[in-house]
Amino acid sequence: MQPPLIERNVADVCRTVLDDATEDVLAVGPSPTVVDGLVAMLADRENGPSVRLLATESVLKASVSEFTDASVIADLVADESLSLRTSAERLDGPLLVTDERVVSLVTTDERTAGLATDDAAFVDAAREEYTDRWADAESFRLRTPPLSRVQESLEREFDEELAADFERMRIALAEADGHLDEVDISLLAAARNEALLYDISTWGEGVGIASRATFSRKKTRLEEGGLIETEKVPIDVGRPRLRLLLGDDHLRGIDADEVVSVAAELLAAARQ
Repeated sequence: MQPPLIERNVADVCRTVLDDATEDVLAVGPSPTVVDGLVAMLADRENGPSVRLLATESVLKASVSEFTDASVIADLVADESLSLRTSAERLDGPLLVTDERVVSLVTTDERTAGLATDDAAFVDAAREEYTDRWADAESFRLRTPPLSRVQESLEREFDEELAADFERMRIALAEADGHLDEVDISLLAAARNEALLYDISTWGEGVGIASRATFSRKKTRLEEGGLIETEKVPIDVGRPRLRLLLGDDHLRGIDADEVVSVAAELLAAARQ
């Protein structure tokens, strides 16, 4: 047995383990907390071995339930730093299996320990066992687009200011209480910059955030709550397009990262 790895959090233990690995690492049976720590470490890392993560479907669904978490994971999958599969079988763990050691993760409120062994025969047997389980497992399908694609396409289709507003709202959204989602902040960022509903909904459908029908439905909800307004913009052929505008004075003149909390308060008040 090796001395235990005791760090501040899961991400630090994962970083220590992967820094010593030379081949792909198997992460087996993680809890949502372990997935979060592993993803945080991978997102902060520029190179190194990739991770094959084998978990139950319920754990992975919990880990991608929020837009920011899911889009960061999608980025890692897109650049092949991370791959995801699910197993219906009982999984031991959470374990990190490298080419040279097996590490069992134990988490508390304050610290995380990695209990490791480098016994060659045991490591080889564990790696063979979980490689076989990986081969038999089902791929996990992500429905959220990579965050980098969202950011780059917003700037390309609109401008730097709207993209920056969306990004600041996205960061605030990750700390909010669930009244808003990624479609809502797309519409609010568009309204803050007086973009057309057609353009933002077409962008959102194309990049994979949501359908144009969902954008239309969310627009109606925000409009009924008084958060946004629309004005008709004539076009050469066809029905006029709708320009999105902020509809409440409380949303005007505040920083973009404040919009999420103020909008949530306004929606809550409108429901009362």
